[in-house]
Amino acid sequence: MKEKQLVQDLLDFIDNSPSPYHAVKSLENQLASYDFEQLNEKHKWELKPEGRYYVIRDDSSIIFFTTGKKSLTDSGYKIFGAHTDSPGLKIKPNPVNNVEGLIRLGVEVYGGPILATFTDRDLSLAGRISYKTPSGKIASKLVHFDQPLLRLPNLAIHMNRTVNEEGLKLHKQNELALIISTSFETLLSQQYLIQLLEKASGIKEDQILSWELNVYDTQKGSFWGDKQQFYANSQLDNLASCHIGLQAILDESALKSENTLLCAFFDHEEIGSESTKGADGSFLPDILERIALAMDLNKEDYQRILANSFMISADMAHAYQPNFPAAYEPDHKVTVNKGPVIKVNANHRYSSECISEAMFILWCEQTNTPYQKYSHRTDIPCGSTIGPMTSAKLGIRTVDVGNPMWAMHSIRESAGVKDHTYMINVIKYFFSTE
Repeated sequence: MKEKQLVQDLLDFIDNSPSPYHAVKSLENQLASYDFEQLNEKHKWELKPEGRYYVIRDDSSIIFFTTGKKSLTDSGYKIFGAHTDSPGLKIKPNPVNNVEGLIRLGVEVYGGPILATFTDRDLSLAGRISYKTPSGKIASKLVHFDQPLLRLPNLAIHMNRTVNEEGLKLHKQNELALIISTSFETLLSQQYLIQLLEKASGIKEDQILSWELNVYDTQKGSFWGDKQQFYANSQLDNLASCHIGLQAILDESALKSENTLLCAFFDHEEIGSESTKGADGSFLPDILERIALAMDLNKEDYQRILANSFMISADMAHAYQPNFPAAYEPDHKVTVNKGPVIKVNANHRYSSECISEAMFILWCEQTNTPYQKYSHRTDIPCGSTIGPMTSAKLGIRTVDVGNPMWAMHSIRESAGVKDHTYMINVIKYFFSTE
C-alpha cells in the first residue's frame, strides 16, 4: 500500500476499535483472513512448522505468531510488542445520578489522559458486558454505541475568567460526570444504564451482570495539513504501533520468513501493566514457553531460545512542538515525518541499550529509513513502556522505539503520514532478515 493508503487503513482500524476489546476483535478479524488459527490456553497445543496462530487473553490482549522452519534454539523469537489500551475515562459500576433534571454518568480516570481535551466533544461508550446465559453460564459480548451519547460541557469563560492564563483544571471527583439526558423524575434507578446496554447488545436487562465501558470520541480520524501530510485521531498511542506490527507480520516477506515471528499486544499498559493480561503479567512468558514445549523442547532449550531472541517494544514518541520549546531536551528534538525514534533513558525507563540501539540503527540503514534518537529532559519525569518489564522478566535483548506524535494522551492526537510507512518497512525487515 502507498503511504496515505496505509494511514487510511490505520484510521479505519482505530475508528472500528473504540475500546481495547474492539481493537483485539479488529485484529482477530484481519488475522482470520490470513488463515491464522486461534489457540485456547486451556487446551493442549499441536503446532506445525510454518503455522499461523493467535491467542487472546480476556478479550483485550492478543499474541499472534508464525512458526518458522529454523531451529528455535538457534534463531530465537523475533518479537514486536505494543499495547491496546489508551488513557481516558471509564464508567463507574453505579454511575447514574440525577441532578437538577439532568442525568449524568459518573466516570473514573484511567491512566493519565489530558482531561481538558475531553470537554465539548461528541462522546460515546464502547466496551463489553458480562451476562448470564439461559443455561446459567457467564458469557461476554462487545457493545458499541455509534452515536454521540455523552458530553462534558466546558464552563463559560464568564465564570472562569483565568482559564486562558491558568489552564482548564477539572476536579476528578466533582467535575467529570458526563451529561447523557434530561429527566422529569425526582429519582432515577441505576437500571437506566442497563436498559441502554440492552438496546445496544440485544441481551435482556435481567441477564446483564456487569460491564467495562470506555468513553470514546465519535469523531473519525482524518488527514490534515496543506498537503495532507499529517493525520489525527484518538488512540494513536498506541493503536498506531499495533497496526504497524500487524502490517509487518502480514507482509508476504514476513509470512515467507523461516524465523518464528511474534506480535504481543497488551492491555493495561497505561496503568502499569500489572495484571493477568498486562505486559508485567504471565501472558507473554506463558505463550513463549508453550510454543517451545509444543515443539518438544525442554526447559534448557527454552532458556537458549530466549538468549537468542530479540524484541522491539513500540510505543509512540514525543514530537517537537515549537510552541513549547522549554518542554524538550534541546539536543534531542524529534520531528514528525523524519523517521522512527529510538528512545534512550539512563534510568532504564526505556529498554534500549547500546547494542540493541545499534541493531535497530543497522536495520534502518539497510532499509534506507531515516531515524531519530530521543532523550527526555532530565528535570522532567520520564514515562515508560512495556520494554523494560518484559526484557527484565524474560532476559531478552530489547530496544524501545516509536513514531513521533503530538499531544500524546489527548483525546485527539496527531502524527506524520510518512513515519507510519517508515516504521512498517523497518519491522518487515526485522521479521524477514536472518
